[in-house]
Amino acid sequence: MKILFLCSSLLVAQDFDLVLRGGRVIDPRNRRDGRFDVAVKAGKIAAVEPSIDAARARKAVDVTGLIITPGMIDLHVHVFFTAGNPGAWAGDNSVQPDAFSFRTGVTTMVDAGSSGWRNFETFRTTVIDRARTRVLALINIAGFGMISDATEQDDFNPDAIAKLAEKHKDVVVGIKSAHYQKPDWESVDLAVEAGKKTGLPVMVDFGFFLPQRPYYKLVTEHLRAGDISTHMFRGPVPYVDEKGALYPYLLEARKRGVKFDVGHGGGSFVLRSAAGAIKNGFYPDTISSDLHTGSMNGAFMDLPALMSKLMALGLPLQEAVRAATSTPAEVIKRPDLGTLSVGAPADIAGLRVMNGEFGYWDNNTGRVIGKERLFAELTLKQGQIVWDWNGRAGVDYRTLGPTYGIRPGIDQILPPPAKR
Repeated sequence: MKILFLCSSLLVAQDFDLVLRGGRVIDPRNRRDGRFDVAVKAGKIAAVEPSIDAARARKAVDVTGLIITPGMIDLHVHVFFTAGNPGAWAGDNSVQPDAFSFRTGVTTMVDAGSSGWRNFETFRTTVIDRARTRVLALINIAGFGMISDATEQDDFNPDAIAKLAEKHKDVVVGIKSAHYQKPDWESVDLAVEAGKKTGLPVMVDFGFFLPQRPYYKLVTEHLRAGDISTHMFRGPVPYVDEKGALYPYLLEARKRGVKFDVGHGGGSFVLRSAAGAIKNGFYPDTISSDLHTGSMNGAFMDLPALMSKLMALGLPLQEAVRAATSTPAEVIKRPDLGTLSVGAPADIAGLRVMNGEFGYWDNNTGRVIGKERLFAELTLKQGQIVWDWNGRAGVDYRTLGPTYGIRPGIDQILPPPAKR
């Protein structure tokens, strides 16, 4: 009987590879917010239950005190890091994805048009296919993407993008128009044409605000349902009138299905605009960084800090999590991501909420004080722990055996020399 019991225990212990126990799970896709354990098997979510016996897993990690969310999806980053293009988003200003993603709770990054239809395949072979982070991409409507603002003024080719998007449909999730300086709508409209040919959404960084093409016409006339206006809280975007009421064009655009993305960046976020929108219940559809070397060392800092900044203005925590997980997954048509559904990739973020007094600032030196601050303490990518700020997955070193720290087949175990 003892042998049978032992065998049964061993079988039970192999149900899961890992279980996270004791955390508060916020999973907007499944409308779940409460205390749940999360189990992982073969890189996928295997169970989400009020309580899972630790003995059923090869390893159990206590995540008490953390908010467990789907791995975050940053919808607007620049990670086409190449030497030789100073001052360019497709160059020195881009960030190596693995150097920043996991430590901020981000498991999926969407490069927002750093490469165009002429150089996307270089981007794929040098960055996308080599990163541990899941890197997806919006292809710039301009041939060479963001080598400079000058390259984004022409060389638009919807047919070439359609061919490329079909060839690389596993990673291409949209089209990008950005930094256009001319008074017409050519960049936007041809990006939308490419979107129609591919069935993919278009993201527009309006770049230069000109009277010949006012912003309200972008979101009420030119963009389609599912298309994205990024840098939504940039200074020139009008939000409220002199009485603090929301301008009706914003509600009209949202009713049409246009998505509004934060895209903080190094110069595209004004607290006054964000406060006016949030006060009126006009929450961001998606919260993204516009990550580059300038923004990460400026007012943006990282995605949990940006979520905290918006929470200081009144955005509920649950809305912040939704806008960084399930909604961006819907926007890029990747329903397998941004969720803790059973069978989904086990991309998981563990966020701690610090309480105190925290200052947040914008790109124009505006400042607001918040009482909470999020930071990423734990990140899993496809079931593997890739960031563990507090060493929760570790064990007391004093309990480890005599071979602790020795790599079999690499290190030799040599006794100390005998005394003479």
